[in-house]
Amino acid sequence: MNYLNQNHKITMKALVIGATGATGKDLVNQLLDDKDFNEVNVFVRKPLNIENEKLKTHVVDFEKPEEWKDSVRGDVAFSCLGTTLKAAGSKEAQRKVDFDYQYEFAKAAKENNVDDYILVSAYGANPNSKIFYSKMKGELEEAVKQLHFNKITIFNPGMLERKDSDRTGEVLGSRIIKFANKLGLLESQKPLPTDVLAKAMINSSKIKSNGYSTIKLGNIFCFAEKSNE
Repeated sequence: MNYLNQNHKITMKALVIGATGATGKDLVNQLLDDKDFNEVNVFVRKPLNIENEKLKTHVVDFEKPEEWKDSVRGDVAFSCLGTTLKAAGSKEAQRKVDFDYQYEFAKAAKENNVDDYILVSAYGANPNSKIFYSKMKGELEEAVKQLHFNKITIFNPGMLERKDSDRTGEVLGSRIIKFANKLGLLESQKPLPTDVLAKAMINSSKIKSNGYSTIKLGNIFCFAEKSNE
């Protein structure tokens, strides 16, 4: 895979679902600062607290895709929507956010001829898993693949390191793994800062390729370090 030639001027229109989450916030901010993107469309339940001439906000009801699907038009779609079982309140409610809403967004993008789809999934995603979350994420990956975008990139991060996270278990787990990393242990489980994941996603959108790729934790750090400059 090769980056676009820096002498080739590109201005892309980005589409983002999940813009209010930790990864989504970093992604949107980086896209707005990126000269290769001239428009950033976000699909949200309520407006973002951001003012930028490149930002186009679509306030939508995700339960009614027929009302917003025609607006999912652009060059590259980024999907980083997600919730926790605790926040959702039930497995059914979590699946609605982590599978249904994302799939409807992907389907709309495909119907509107978006070429490039970038999905944030999860470590251990497997449609045959007996673990609810891993199975759900694996099923979403397979469903998106079946839409046959020209290019699909799936990121499988491990533990995410969110700024100002209020998830006690996540913060504690990250500290434990970081301590282990200093001892040369659990290197494959290194916590991934959300801004690094966002940078890797944007870099992947600038690579010329076809088909689908799955980017796992170690390679996500590598993708974030790549540059087309």
